[in-house]
Amino acid sequence: MSEQNFDIVVLGAGSGGYAAALRASQLGFSVALVEKGKLGGTCLHVGCIPTKALLHSAEVADVTRESAKYGVTSTFEGIDISAVTSYREGIVASKFKGLQGLIKARGITVIEGFGKLTSPTTVQVDDLTLTAKNIILATGSYSRSLPGLEIGGRVITSEQALELDFVPKKVLVLGGGVIGVEFSSVWKSWGADVQIIEALPHLVPNEDEAISKQFERAFRKRGINFSLGVRFQSVTQNEQGVVVTLEDGQTFEAELLLVAVGRGPVTANVGFDEVGIGMDRGFVLTNERLQTNIPGVYAVGDIVPGLQLAHRGFQQGIFVAEEIAGLNPIVVEDTNIPKVTYSDPEVASVGLTEAKAQEKYGPDKVASYDYNLAGNGKSHIIGTSGSVKVVRVVDGPIIGVHMIGARVGELIGEAQLAVNWEAYPEDVAPLIHAHPTQNEALGEAFLAIAGKPLHAL
Repeated sequence: MSEQNFDIVVLGAGSGGYAAALRASQLGFSVALVEKGKLGGTCLHVGCIPTKALLHSAEVADVTRESAKYGVTSTFEGIDISAVTSYREGIVASKFKGLQGLIKARGITVIEGFGKLTSPTTVQVDDLTLTAKNIILATGSYSRSLPGLEIGGRVITSEQALELDFVPKKVLVLGGGVIGVEFSSVWKSWGADVQIIEALPHLVPNEDEAISKQFERAFRKRGINFSLGVRFQSVTQNEQGVVVTLEDGQTFEAELLLVAVGRGPVTANVGFDEVGIGMDRGFVLTNERLQTNIPGVYAVGDIVPGLQLAHRGFQQGIFVAEEIAGLNPIVVEDTNIPKVTYSDPEVASVGLTEAKAQEKYGPDKVASYDYNLAGNGKSHIIGTSGSVKVVRVVDGPIIGVHMIGARVGELIGEAQLAVNWEAYPEDVAPLIHAHPTQNEALGEAFLAIAGKPLHAL
């Protein structure tokens, strides 16, 4: 048995863990980063980055099919899945190499192996004991299933979906949230027949209802089928495919069933219970400063209840490093963290939905405005439809921005500044947006909700 001492030990090197390590090293701390897999975790290797590579491939397929309307002659001959795989793997490998170099350049000690919390100040990795005054738990998440629904064979998770070496002719997707609609979007663009099963009343159910309804219309127009409001009951599989039965007796058949019902926290068998870390249904409980019930032990990322987003993990990792350094960083509530769904169409939002705003402030204290992208020149040029919806407190600040349409994820930066800085529409409406850009749609929405619409009635 050997022992090494550090100022901070980070357990897990995904988005939250490696961000915490990088910021802590900047602040002069000695840092050990423990990871049983690869630096970068789920996001880099089986999540955000590779799935967005598939989505770009899907976008290229759609543009190729539709190129004639832009005056370009081309022929769509199909998807070369081995070439898509090489493209995806090349991007991941490049980002992984860059991250490895960055971690090394910052002088962070990487400990490869399975780490287990053994006390409030120690982490055990095989026969090595790591000791630190502060420990950051960042063990990440896994693809969940439903009780009685076993993964295997033709029932797959997003990780297996990434590795498929063929394009399914017909696929069922259980779950109409972010992961489900993104894979549905990819497969439809690649030529598959897609059926989504969502137990809640809407697709992308965490978004503003007006956005969800527009999203459903867009998917219906694309020929993506979906069942809403009825829960999954069972699945059987054979050599030809799967048969899914819903609680109302409906059945659906396909080659594969993608289970996309969310992600669970990786907190079992890593010592949290034994050390006495406060938990709830597997998630680590913290205060708003991300400290657990044990002083000196913090938690970040997907194991902390709330949004499971890579950029939330980044922010929390940076936050904890600065908190340990005594810099008193600003708390950003989950509501004000930007969200993007990278399907076709994209959905991007930050802040309160109109319904949540009315719950908080009262219906008569909330105003909203929807700007249709049909009035935006750049959106017309690239051939997208959608809208930008701004929610404000009457005579008060902007408290929500909700967008749908191609590339709207690129607009979320300005939207989150307006919401997080509690900007008044009257203050931001005079600011100039370059023409012609999709960004003008935000400017038009701000003008309209400030009471002086320009290109809208």
